[in-house]
Amino acid sequence: MAITHRQLFLDHLAKTSDAPLALEIEKAEHIYLYDVHGKSYIDLISGIAVSNVGHRHPKVISAIKNQLDAYMHLMVYGEYIQSPQVKLAAALVKSTQSSKLNQVYFTNSGTEAVEGAMKLAKRYTGRTEIISCFQAYHGATQGALSLAGDENFKNSFRPLLPDIRHIRHGNLDDLTQITHKTAAIVIEIVGGESGVRLASKAYFMALKQRCKETGCLLIIDEIQTGFGRTGTFWAFQAMDIEPDILLSAKGMGGGMPIGAFIAPEEIMQTLTIRPVLGHITTFGGHPVSCASSLATLDTIFEECLLDDVEKKSQLFKDLLIHPSIKEVRGIGLMLAVEMDSFQTVKAVIDTCIEQGLITDWFLFCDYSIRIAPPLVITEEEIKIACNILLQAIEQVSSKN
Repeated sequence: MAITHRQLFLDHLAKTSDAPLALEIEKAEHIYLYDVHGKSYIDLISGIAVSNVGHRHPKVISAIKNQLDAYMHLMVYGEYIQSPQVKLAAALVKSTQSSKLNQVYFTNSGTEAVEGAMKLAKRYTGRTEIISCFQAYHGATQGALSLAGDENFKNSFRPLLPDIRHIRHGNLDDLTQITHKTAAIVIEIVGGESGVRLASKAYFMALKQRCKETGCLLIIDEIQTGFGRTGTFWAFQAMDIEPDILLSAKGMGGGMPIGAFIAPEEIMQTLTIRPVLGHITTFGGHPVSCASSLATLDTIFEECLLDDVEKKSQLFKDLLIHPSIKEVRGIGLMLAVEMDSFQTVKAVIDTCIEQGLITDWFLFCDYSIRIAPPLVITEEEIKIACNILLQAIEQVSSKN
């Protein structure tokens, strides 16, 4: 008997948990995943905020195929002039609508963008202290993990980086902890893994002012929020501030792996001297990933996908009403449906999967259900998804 893919998965693929979903997906299109039995699933989480323009968008696929016909990897990043890289860098700079954010360093992932930004901040300021927020997640490598605001994820891997401090997201009083010793603060506009937590425009304006007073760099992590998820292309654009360093990944690639940190030339150039090659990568800015990313960026604007994000967000909020739902919070298509416990959430998620709907919880808020569908989801598809979710909630509630 031939060995199955499931058995190969169980035998040879390293696991990240002791209970993986183990869905065997054969095809993906638009907002749907299809398993080997032909069953369809609505992807209500976009592969965790990745497939913003949907799975296998035709323009993205076309750009990837065209680039494959030209070339793939040529040389480590930064040595050759490659049209996919320079075109994407120019488009990203334009998208920020900033006069300062004019240079892009491409990476393979969001975690690597965080790592590069941390090095850049230390190098530019000559300081070592970095501040992040409690219940924040910025990646799994040792530097990025050091920023994580939850001890449960860090304790088994200590010692981590020194001189890391944490403050409360959105708390004005904590801003006094940013001092002349602080190289940078790394912060999300919307707290992602804390369960979609919002802070006010007044908070971010005060934060920017405090950074200016102390010479601390403001690093804004838009790995989940970038590329339109909150209704503006970058979430910081709704807060009347500009970061000193901007981080991107996830939805940036249209399904391909890519990340970036973006900064002014004055700051970025410090990675080129003392030492030369202060930050290097072999596959960062891979031409196929860059072609995919540029097609994704162009699609968001050409198809006016930002225009309906808030309307679709409100439709979710209007439809998701049930006695077991404590709150639906969020901005744009980045929402959290709060329940009473992880046990309830897990049961609802499992029931949804049985009914053809994929959702998830949050690393630091496991009593809330994640909703982050592709931006291309239609109003009719939202109604179908909400109906499945509500039926699952009712089914679970009736058993309790």
